Amino acid sequence: MNDTHCHFFSTQFFTTLAKHRGKGDTPSQLCRELEWDDPGTPEELAARWVRELDAAGVSRAALIASVPGDEASVAAAVASHKNRFVGFFMLDPSTADAAERAWRAVANLGLRGICLFPAMHHVPLDDERVRRVVEVAEAHPGTAVFVHCGVLSVGVRKKLGLVSRFDMRLGDPLGVARLAAMFPSVPFIIPHFGAGLFREALMAADFCPNVHLDTSSSNGWVRYIPGLTLDEVFRTALAVAGPSRLLFGTDSSFFPRGWQKPVHEAQAAALAAANATLDARTRIMGGNFARLFPAA
Repeated sequence: MNDTHCHFFSTQFFTTLAKHRGKGDTPSQLCRELEWDDPGTPEELAARWVRELDAAGVSRAALIASVPGDEASVAAAVASHKNRFVGFFMLDPSTADAAERAWRAVANLGLRGICLFPAMHHVPLDDERVRRVVEVAEAHPGTAVFVHCGVLSVGVRKKLGLVSRFDMRLGDPLGVARLAAMFPSVPFIIPHFGAGLFREALMAADFCPNVHLDTSSSNGWVRYIPGLTLDEVFRTALAVAGPSRLLFGTDSSFFPRGWQKPVHEAQAAALAAANATLDARTRIMGGNFARLFPAA
């Protein structure tokens, strides 16, 4: 089993949130307020993730640097456990050095997933700045572009009282389809089955064979679509995208909660209810991740 979606809440992550709040908090103070464990150094947090994944029976995982500018933390984690982790990083395309930063992260630091959050950073997917970032992925085969679509709610920001002026109109899977058609050699990943824009995510995957759907989180967005269940989400996604383009993920993030076993259990049950074959379950739960991100 491999997990495509785990957040790496490093010390730098908390430093950035503290700056946004502007109260002079230290990362340790934020962790105490949240009742979360202090992450320590990137290497210490990586070692804790290894122990957590070992206990859960997870072979490899993608770790996401979850604020722009934190590429180095995930790169250090990957460097210390190259056989266990694939590094993803959040990128803000509105910054003047976005394409250059993406190039350094991929070419120099060895990261393999560029994560875009259009609603958060207010950059439409048809913007020239986004195209330049995707060109970096195209120039480095084996690099994926992860695009958060649909509803966006960042729990830690809510807990800390941070204002989140997200524009969810910008996170449209059909915009991902346009990019995927322009860059057919680049794998695109839409997390959470489109996070409420399920129909549009299915359309994108149906139109573009390089669009993948990640299954992560509790997928609470199903409540926006009357009568929809997680079982039916998997059944329909299998029918449209097929078993080779669904990537299991949990959306795990902080400690002491750690790896989200209940998410795995719910998705495994949904796959069984959807009558997924053993081959399909094997691909979704790890095989597709291994194909997109072969071990070094």
